[in-house]
Amino acid sequence: MNHAAPSAADAPPAAPAKLPFSTHWTLLLLLFVYTMSFTDRQIIGILMQPIKTEFGVSDTAMGLLSGLAFALFYSALGVPMARYADRANRRNFVAYCCGAWSAMTALCGMAVGFWTLALARVGVAVGEAGGTPPSLSMVADHYPKEKRGRAMSVYMLGPQLGIIFGLALGGWIAHHYGWRQAFIWMAIPGIVAAVLLRFTGVEPRRGAWESAQSSASASAAAESFGAVMRDLWQSKAFTRITVAGLMLGFAGYGIGVWTPSFLVRSHGLSLKDAGAAMGLLGGLAAVLGTLTAGWLSDKLAARDARWRLGVPVLGCALALPAGLAFYVLPAGASWTVGGLQVPHTIVAYLIFGITTVWWMAPVYAAMSDIVPAHRRTTAMAIFNLGLTMIGGGLGPLLIGIVSDLLEPRYGQEALRWSLALAMATYVVG
Repeated sequence: MNHAAPSAADAPPAAPAKLPFSTHWTLLLLLFVYTMSFTDRQIIGILMQPIKTEFGVSDTAMGLLSGLAFALFYSALGVPMARYADRANRRNFVAYCCGAWSAMTALCGMAVGFWTLALARVGVAVGEAGGTPPSLSMVADHYPKEKRGRAMSVYMLGPQLGIIFGLALGGWIAHHYGWRQAFIWMAIPGIVAAVLLRFTGVEPRRGAWESAQSSASASAAAESFGAVMRDLWQSKAFTRITVAGLMLGFAGYGIGVWTPSFLVRSHGLSLKDAGAAMGLLGGLAAVLGTLTAGWLSDKLAARDARWRLGVPVLGCALALPAGLAFYVLPAGASWTVGGLQVPHTIVAYLIFGITTVWWMAPVYAAMSDIVPAHRRTTAMAIFNLGLTMIGGGLGPLLIGIVSDLLEPRYGQEALRWSLALAMATYVVG
């Protein structure tokens, strides 16, 4: 191994005191796109009960619709789309994908049966497969290493804002106008986001903040997919981060989809109140947690790089008891806030909501640090493939299956215990 000191030419470019407005504007546009991606993906969580009632299907079927049917196509297409995006204009590619999945979301509201709804959900998955990995790659190329944690935390507000819009606003629309209108109206902002990104966003130069050697490799001839996979597999940091992410995603996706139904069944909330509790209170808690994690990881990683992953570990240790308390404590008294019914156990959920997201922004920032610029989109897609298959695919499905298995013994409380059991994956993560 060559131990020669790096030359000045190999040093990373110094970050300017102030980044251009176009950098921050593009980050906000990518956040807008990600918000609509998660809104269109997660809105089905608040619509589970009316869809199940209209089509007369089981919890297992709804878990399949909300989880595995989406995840299979999202995951299968994510890596080839990312390989293409590593060679193409990422801004344009993300914008076109956003427009496509938004149109398919509108078609979900026009479904005439369970299987036509499942087909429309597959269309949403195909479009969304090309959204997140290229966007993460763009964020990494727009910001220097010392600011990536905070930049990633801003981008990672997308799921939290998506919960607010998808569950709170979606629940309100469904309550007043029906579940079909919720799908149709939620498609409109996604079209707007696609147009804004395509015509006002900025495509950054790959490897802009890396060393001269890394930047040169970013413009080198394309590598084979096998070579990329081999190197990622041999990276202990990448593989261990990925396995941990799979475990956390399993509980996270399943909880996000099924908690509104849990509030309806076990706490007697209306669809509107369940959406508001999950969307407004839980979403705002997650926004606070995401921003805190990004700031904290940048601050502590400047002293010791291991804090990039120390912050997620701390978040898991705090989230586990709070999540268990929320699902295990029995239904009891509630507050009435602005006309909304809010159970007292929501306090535990707020603590859980703040800390359960501490892993996301630091993990993506750490992956941006360990993966070369010309491989980032592909690496992010491989990570997301596992996260979506295990988390988004199996999480909701297995929670639904366990709920059905426990129903003969626990009745409508079966979902409560299925969700509590899902928290065990936080220990592994």
